[in-house]
Amino acid sequence: MKTLYFDCQMGAAGDMLTAALYELLDDEGRKEFLDKINNAGIQGVTSTAEPSVKCGITGTHMKVLVDGMEEQDHHHHHDHKEEHHHDHADMHGIEHIIDDLKIPGSVKEDAKQVYGLIAEAESHAHGKPVTDIHFHEVGTKDAVADVVSVCLLMDMLRPDRVMSSPVNVGSGHVHCAHGVLPVPAPATAYILRDVPIYQGHVKSELCTPTGAALLKHFTDEFTDMPIIRIESTGYGMGRKDFEQANCVRAFLGESLGDAGRVTEFKCTLDDMTPEMIGFAEEVLFREGALEVYTLSAGMKKSRPGIELNVMCKEADRDKILKLIFKHTTTLGIREYTSRRYTLDRRIEERDTEYGKVRLKISEGYGVKRQKWEYEDISRAARERGCSVEEIITGLGNNAEDR
Repeated sequence: MKTLYFDCQMGAAGDMLTAALYELLDDEGRKEFLDKINNAGIQGVTSTAEPSVKCGITGTHMKVLVDGMEEQDHHHHHDHKEEHHHDHADMHGIEHIIDDLKIPGSVKEDAKQVYGLIAEAESHAHGKPVTDIHFHEVGTKDAVADVVSVCLLMDMLRPDRVMSSPVNVGSGHVHCAHGVLPVPAPATAYILRDVPIYQGHVKSELCTPTGAALLKHFTDEFTDMPIIRIESTGYGMGRKDFEQANCVRAFLGESLGDAGRVTEFKCTLDDMTPEMIGFAEEVLFREGALEVYTLSAGMKKSRPGIELNVMCKEADRDKILKLIFKHTTTLGIREYTSRRYTLDRRIEERDTEYGKVRLKISEGYGVKRQKWEYEDISRAARERGCSVEEIITGLGNNAEDR
C-alpha cells in the first residue's frame, strides 16, 4: 500500500507542506508541478522552489511572490502585528477564485473543502456566521497558492493512505489583527479538535490554520509512524530559525503491513448464556471489532466463567466500549493498548472445474500464504456430494500452481 506519512514535530504550514510534497517528486514531476501552479491562473502569483538549510539539513523553501514581492513570515500568519494590505475575501470570493483556476476539478473541490474548514473555525472563534467571515491573512493570494499547491501535489502523488504524527502546535503568544492570542490560536485549536496535539518548548506558533486544515482534510490517521519501505523523503522548510530544524518531513513508500495501534478490552462473565455471548460477539464484529474471542476462566467462589476479549482500532474505542457494556452483564472492563502486525491480504477469483472459487492470499515480512475460501469449497462439496478434503485435493493442494 502506497503510504504518505507527515512528521510534524515542528508543526505545519501551507508552504512547508507544499515544499515537503514537492521534494517527493522526481525532477520531471517537480517541473510539471511548477508549470501547473504557475499557469493555474492565480493573478500576479509566481511560485519557485529554492534550497534551504536548517540545522545543517538541506530541504526546500517554497517561495511565493505576489506582484513580485514575497510575503514576510507568511506561514506564521498570526505573527503579523498589522493586517495585510491585500483585499479581504469572504468564502464566496475564495470559491470564485478557485473555480476560475486551470486545475482539475477534484483539486478545486479539495481546495474549497480546506477553506471550508478554515471558515468554520474562524466562524466559531469570532462568533459570526460563515457567510460573514473575511479571511484577512489566510485569504490572500499567496495563501490560496499554498492551499491549491498542496491539493495539486496530493493529486499528483495519489497515495493510498495518508498518516501524520501528532502535531506540535508551539507555545506562548502571537500577535494578530485582533490582538494578542495564545498558541495555538483559537481557529487552529478548533480545526485540530479530535487530532492529537502537544506543545513543545518552542515559543512560537508552529501550526497555522492553513496547515491545520490541510492536515485535517487529507490525513486518514494521526499516529506513530508505521512500518514503511521508504522510497522518498521530503523536507519542507519554514522561514524561521530555531534550535531544532524548522521543517515538515514527508515520507512516501510501501507499507509493510498494518502495524497500527489497537485497543484491547477484557472482561469476565459468569451470568450469561452461550446464546447471549454469541449475540454480543456478532454485534461487536458487525460494528468494527477486529477480533472477538472467549476463554474459559475460573472466577470467585470457584464459579466457572468466560473471559471476553475484544480488539478494535483506537478510533473505534469509545463505540466498542459502550457496546460491551450494553450487550454483556459485566460491571468492569480492563483496557490495554498494543500494536497489531498483519500481513497484506487480497482475494483473487479463479475459474476451476468446480466453478469460480476465491483464493485468499496473505503476504509480507518475507512470507506468503494462500488458502481457498471455505464458503466456495464447501458449496462445491455439497453440489458434488463429496467431502471438502476431496474438493481441495481436486483444486490442488499447492494453490500457487493454479
